[in-house]
Amino acid sequence: MVKQERAARTRDTLVRAAAEVFAEEGFGTASISAISRRAGVSTGGLHFHFGSKGALAEAVAERASEKLRAITVSRRSGGDVLQTLVDSSHDLMALLERDPVVRAGFGLSGGGAAPAAVRFGGAGWDLRTQWQRWVEATFRAADQEGRLAEEVSPQAAAAAVVAAMVGFGVLGAGGFPRVGPSPLARYWALTLPRLAAPGSLEELTPGGSGAPRGAVPRRSS
Repeated sequence: MVKQERAARTRDTLVRAAAEVFAEEGFGTASISAISRRAGVSTGGLHFHFGSKGALAEAVAERASEKLRAITVSRRSGGDVLQTLVDSSHDLMALLERDPVVRAGFGLSGGGAAPAAVRFGGAGWDLRTQWQRWVEATFRAADQEGRLAEEVSPQAAAAAVVAAMVGFGVLGAGGFPRVGPSPLARYWALTLPRLAAPGSLEELTPGGSGAPRGAVPRRSS
């Protein structure tokens, strides 16, 4: 049991170290020696747990996928579906800012230099696709519940929101959003009046459920 716990801790350390190096250098440039130094584990010890850099990348992507799933699944029960989307977007930006595993996972998703199992989502770990599908499903649910404005299609709304999140990533340091909640709250303050049915708008908080109502100015049209 002690050996199993030690092995699990070593694997966790290696996955985090690999994520940090992937996020900083990219998968193609990152080296096994750099990852082992970051983790404080010998190269032989690294290869004992992970047979290749690609296997490490798959482990990083799998962990990141679990973290992304947690912030979306945890918000499915109850509440306004559009507020759920707003809250989850804030959760995602916070994860990207503080968690190198999630940052690296998004970097590996769709990257041309990433291993095939990650690049093509062979194990279901393509985070960009995972996030996009969840956003689309959320907008479909909002439409079914009469929460979307009449002229808004769920598909168009999802495409616009996903594109905006990608934009935050492009503008963020290192290619990922490290912008804090305020710019994202302003984005939602501008966007929600176009998306939400008139009767739903006053119930929504652009800064997330934990933010004070009215903390961000809203447009009336």
